[in-house]
Amino acid sequence: MQELFIEDISLHAYHGCLEEEGRIGGKYRIDIKAVADFNDCADSDDLTKTVDYVVVYNLVKAEMAVRSKLIETVAKRIALKLQEQYAWVNSWEVSLTKFNPPVGGSLGQSRVVWKVN
Repeated sequence: MQELFIEDISLHAYHGCLEEEGRIGGKYRIDIKAVADFNDCADSDDLTKTVDYVVVYNLVKAEMAVRSKLIETVAKRIALKLQEQYAWVNSWEVSLTKFNPPVGGSLGQSRVVWKVN
């Protein structure tokens, strides 16, 4: 098994429990890890036999555009969509970071990691 990382997808989105978060939005970072046997694509140098970064980016972007109260909800949706798109991948890990969540004090970021097999 090998691991493929797609890291630092930076997007502006509108997740959160507060009404202002739905209006103003905030900065998010998404990191993806896929665990699978990537020998076929490595041997053949064939993009169709691996995880396409463009497909992953567009999937993440689409799911981030769907407003949710919780980042856990968004991370789970992304992980399940990736699993659906690439059923041959053994496991997915989605790390979703929300920068400067409004807590009435100093909090740089919150993050959830969602794993699916």
